[in-house]
Amino acid sequence: MGTNHHYAQNHQQNANCFTKKLIAWALYSLIPLALIHFYLFPISPAQTPPITETTIEHSKQTNPQCDYFNGTWVKSTINPLYNGKSCGTIKKGQNCMVHGRPDSGYLHWRWKPENCQIPPFDPTLFLELINNRHVAFIGDSMARNQLESLLCLLSTKSEPELVYRDSEENKFRRWVFKEYNVTVSVVWSPFLVKGLEKSAASGLNHNKLYLDSADEKWASDLNKFDVMVFSIGHWFLHPAIYYERERVLGCHHCPEFNHTEIGFFGIFRKAINTTLKKVKDELNMSDKLVVVTTFSPAHFEGEWDSAGACPKKVPYKQGEKEMEYMDTEMRKVEIEEVMTAAKEVEAIKGRLRIEALDVTRLALMRPDGHPGPYMNPNPFSEGKKERVQNDCVHWCLPGPIDSWNEILLEIVKRWRY
Repeated sequence: MGTNHHYAQNHQQNANCFTKKLIAWALYSLIPLALIHFYLFPISPAQTPPITETTIEHSKQTNPQCDYFNGTWVKSTINPLYNGKSCGTIKKGQNCMVHGRPDSGYLHWRWKPENCQIPPFDPTLFLELINNRHVAFIGDSMARNQLESLLCLLSTKSEPELVYRDSEENKFRRWVFKEYNVTVSVVWSPFLVKGLEKSAASGLNHNKLYLDSADEKWASDLNKFDVMVFSIGHWFLHPAIYYERERVLGCHHCPEFNHTEIGFFGIFRKAINTTLKKVKDELNMSDKLVVVTTFSPAHFEGEWDSAGACPKKVPYKQGEKEMEYMDTEMRKVEIEEVMTAAKEVEAIKGRLRIEALDVTRLALMRPDGHPGPYMNPNPFSEGKKERVQNDCVHWCLPGPIDSWNEILLEIVKRWRY
């Protein structure tokens, strides 16, 4: 009995020893295999942003069910991250502080959706989430307005370097945040489809739109962009002739021509549809983000050059101002086209993400946020005037449009997480 017990004990020890050696050999054999794998399939930094405490903390704050469209503006004691002097990329016409706007109450309101919270903009988090990526704002002057807001917000963390501009028009510009290898561009394309703009230089007093062709000014660089923010609308209100399949489809406000008057709502839909189709055809299986910023209403009261064209000094209260028909229809087109495009990508299990940045109502409720006469420096330095240029379309920087980029950050968080 003793001998058998001693033999069994030695046998068990030998077996344990062999098992430990086998595990060790297996672990050692994995090392060269792992090295070969990472050599052949390296982790791309563009797919793996740095994981920091900021990123981890904010990952807990995403709210995919948030309805940003419905809400109200609430008083805030938080000062803007930047001002008219600290940010050097503000277009002069939107620099209300430097141009002498005397009131500052418009700077202290925050948009509060009904069913969720929007955290204050975090420039560090935004830059971390899009490190090694290219963000492009594509569209008209509202796209540029939102771009300049984002540049100012991000510049409080990292200084942007202008690396490209087109002569003096500044319709095509590109900046780099070297610390994060982030590129931000603006691309002028007021219709998103191929078009000729009316101007004194061209001799045209109406626009020409070719609705079945995406504008090559952005479409030719589509694969270079990782985040695309499209923003158009106001140029569709101007007189125009519309073409499709190389024939005249109709026109808007063109009595001097023998063309059918067809308005612009359906045309606007065709332009958005052509844009999203182009993006889907090129990028369906790409891990990229497409955002459509919805229509931003103007707030003219009377003539554009009359004193007090946009005189309000506080936001509208909830229920005080309803959206007008045109604003409702423009937004409706964008929301419906985005939803349709997103469902089509989902149906084929594509990786492209398409979302609407729904700002129409929050913009409508801020008649106090425009430059008005302060689109020009010190417009009343020589006393009051009966006639003065007013901008009741674009937004002061800093101002309400900064909230659009707070929502954009929430959309980027959902995309990245």
